[in-house]
Order: sequence, then C-alpha cells, then structure tokens
Amino acid sequence: MTIDDRWDGLLLDVGLATLVDNGVPYGAIAEGAIGWRDGVITFAGARSDLPGEPHTLSHRVESLPGTWVTPGLIDCHTHLVFGGDRAQEFEQRLEGATYEEIARAGGGIVSSVRATRAASEDELLRQSLPRARALLADGVTTLEIKSGYGLEPDAERRMLRVARRIGVELGIDVRTSFLGMHALPPEYAGRRDEYVALVCDTMLPSLAGEDLVDAVDAFCEGIGFTHAETERLFLKASELGLPVKLHAEQLSDLGGASLVARYGGLSADHLEWTSDEGVRAMAEAGTVAVLLPGAYYALRDTRPPPVDAFRRHGVAMAVATDLNPGTSPLLSLRLAMGMACTLFRLTPEEALRGATIHAARALGLNDRGMLVLGRRADLAIWNIRHLPELCYWIGGDLLREVRVAGERPEVT
Repeated sequence: MTIDDRWDGLLLDVGLATLVDNGVPYGAIAEGAIGWRDGVITFAGARSDLPGEPHTLSHRVESLPGTWVTPGLIDCHTHLVFGGDRAQEFEQRLEGATYEEIARAGGGIVSSVRATRAASEDELLRQSLPRARALLADGVTTLEIKSGYGLEPDAERRMLRVARRIGVELGIDVRTSFLGMHALPPEYAGRRDEYVALVCDTMLPSLAGEDLVDAVDAFCEGIGFTHAETERLFLKASELGLPVKLHAEQLSDLGGASLVARYGGLSADHLEWTSDEGVRAMAEAGTVAVLLPGAYYALRDTRPPPVDAFRRHGVAMAVATDLNPGTSPLLSLRLAMGMACTLFRLTPEEALRGATIHAARALGLNDRGMLVLGRRADLAIWNIRHLPELCYWIGGDLLREVRVAGERPEVT
C-alpha cells in the first residue's frame, strides 16, 4: 500500500453496531475500527483484524474510546418543508377536537397549504433549514422530504426545490417524494376529478421532468383520496418509471397497504388499521412498513400498528419522525426510535434497524444503512456506553458527530 492508496479516514477503539445478522445483537463489535476511502467503507471490524499499522493505512487516524459508531440515521418520512405552524390546532385537540373535525373545518393540511403558498422559495428555505439542522444534529445523514403543502404546480415546485437546496446547504442526501394528492385544495371543492387529473396529467410529469421527484406518495384516507384515485396516480407513476409509497390505514382501512404492495411500493406508512391481508400483501411484495409514533403520540391514538403481524410475516419495519406542522412536530429521529419502543413495543435493536437499514429500503437505497465493506461511509458517532441508550434516553445530547460519505457536514 502506497501513501496514495491510503484510506481517507480511520476510527479506532470504537464500538461498532454493524447491523450484520451474525447472531450477535446489533452485529456489535466492542473493540472495533472503521475506515473509508472516497466515501465508501473499506474496513469495519475488530481493531485486531486491521491489515496493518493504523498510521500506514490512513491519512487521518482518530482514536475515540468510549464511543459507539452506528450507520448514520435515515429519516425516511418527513414533511419538513412548510410555511408557518399549527400550534393552535394542538391546543384545539387538547380541548377535545378530533383531527378529522379540524380538517373539515378548514384547518389541518389546508391551513399549512395557505401558509406555504404565501411563502417565497427563499422564505421556505429559511423556515425549513432549522428543522433539517435539528435532525442532523441528532444523527440523521439521509433525509426524505415530501411536497404536499402546495397543491398547485408552482407551490409544489417551490417545495421540492427547497428540499433539494437543503441537501446542498447541509451536505446531506435528501430524497424527495411528490405528495400532490395530500388533500383536496379548497378551490377544487366539488371538482375532485379535475384536481386528480391536474396532479396525474400535469403536475407529476412536469416535476418529474425537472428531476425534482424521487418517489410518488399519496394520502389514501377518508379525508384524503380514494383507492381508485390513488391507483390512477400510481399508474401514472409507473408510466414515468417512478417508485411509489403511500400514507395508508392511519385512520381507517381502505386497502391502501394491499394497493401499494400490488404496485411494488417501497413503503406503506402509518398502518394503524392495516388488516392481516394488507400485511401479507406487503410481505409478498417486500414493501416496508414505516412506523410513525410521533403522529400516534400527538393524536393520542390508542390503536397501534400490527407489529406482531409484521414480525410474523417478515415485513421489515422502518421508523421515521413524520415531521410535520400538524400531527407530528417531532425534531428527533432518535426520540421517534424511543417512542417506537415504548408505544409500539419494538426492541431497541429493531428501532435502530428501523432508522437505518430498513429506512434505507423504504427509500429504495441499498448503498447505506449498515457498516459493511462497500457501503457509504455515513456514520453517527455516539457518546454512549451501551447501544440501547439510543432509545433509553428521552432527549439529551448523545451525538458526538456524524460523517456523510466520510466527511463532516455543516452541522455536527
């Protein structure tokens, strides 16, 4: 190995949560080392197995005893770009109003639509960057951001452009999902078919042509869009070669999980009311179940998603914040992991896998989420003694730093 062949970085004396299924919880290596070159992991294993002396292997060698390294966390479901907030609805719910009652009275998603439409692209970026920085400061290195608060071509475009700009500004990977079928905008009251046609035939093709769309999403629900309307969108997405995902069975069972599975969907998200038939369809299609405990908590729901059925049928479970202004104003994926343990009875290891390797699958990414040779060197370095602490502590500053493709991003 010549000096020009050396790795770009090497961390020594760390614990590694590789998440390799090797019979050891977390795939853990207690006295480990991890190295990378050109943003890709070149070594992840016991320090004693290094193929040479550390100083001969890397330009930068750091000893970090007392830390654990996990894959960088992946928040695979957020609505992070929006204007304004909906703190007043939080108060209304505490006074007894339901989510559906607030939505039907002109609040809910539509209130965020008004504020988002009124904001310029630069103003949306200014409001949204602190939220993205908060996630990054708690270990997130890959982030999904949905549109859906514009509900007309120019505002949806602004949202997706801001999502792309956040990735550039912070030096992280941002994946975008087009959520034009999030709610019926007020100006289309009584003209549902016209709006669905606008989304499917105009908005989606145009935005996809501008390289602003990585996946297509919808809200299949009684206060959202029907099974048939959602399928029309999925057919258009298929024509354009775009993967699909779905807000499914949050408030009722409309068969959304089975529908998105039939189209080979990346994920079905929420899923509190999913039937065993929907679970089996997801298992057969390899569709990931994205659990969103923040919304469950904020809405004070009492029906959890069918976690035991997901385990029984081998459905991968991801965990995400669902960061949004109305029903999940949650700025920490690590807190979402802890909530998934407490509210849904996931184990801490399941929660960590849900925020790493399974979250990567929910975004169609197979190059990250584990600490193994050839994966991206997206790392979260934690000041903890035991891995369950990531879910055990409610809040607090556990993160030492993150690396994205081996590099320190703007916020650590």
